[in-house]
Amino acid sequence: MERLLVDCEERFLGVVTEKLSLRKGKMTNMVNNEKGRIRIEFSIPTRGLIGYRDEFLTDTRGTGIMHSTFEGYGPFRGEYPSRFTGSIVSDRSGKCVPYALFNLDPRGRLFVEPGDPVYEGMIIGEHNRGVDIDVNPCKEKKLTNVRAAGKDENVVPTPINPLTLEQAISFIREDELVEVTPKSIRLRKKVLSAQKRHTLAGRSKK
Repeated sequence: MERLLVDCEERFLGVVTEKLSLRKGKMTNMVNNEKGRIRIEFSIPTRGLIGYRDEFLTDTRGTGIMHSTFEGYGPFRGEYPSRFTGSIVSDRSGKCVPYALFNLDPRGRLFVEPGDPVYEGMIIGEHNRGVDIDVNPCKEKKLTNVRAAGKDENVVPTPINPLTLEQAISFIREDELVEVTPKSIRLRKKVLSAQKRHTLAGRSKK
């Protein structure tokens, strides 16, 4: 268990309390100095804080302060809901192509850039919907003898923010893993083969 101290503007009390309660946090004390900021103390499982810091800064618009210390051990407070989105998974090995990533942009948030190596079963993004999808990030544009001025130059994928180790750990589900190397942090499915994953998914529904 962790003893979490939060200092934020009073207007953010609702969202901070709501998010921490979803992560099995319990408010133990609150001090309002009537000067626009409020100090709150929570008791929360250590696992509940994994990946929360970035979310906290976003919710408080960068004005919040949080600090935690280990408090001891306590009874299991149960599972808490993880992300409600799916994963965008590469269905083959190769290198990412700008044209393919540009077309995948509307599907969700990507974790890879043009030229990045990928392999089958590697998670390359977060899907907007709650289901996983298998995609081809190496698909190149078919060449024709017809060209439109300026059209090809506009194929620029949205810049990405590389995942930190904490963000990667908080992102994965039970069927996913974090792969850490000296140069990069990658996400992958436990079962790399898309065909095997679909077979297992079909069996679990029976």
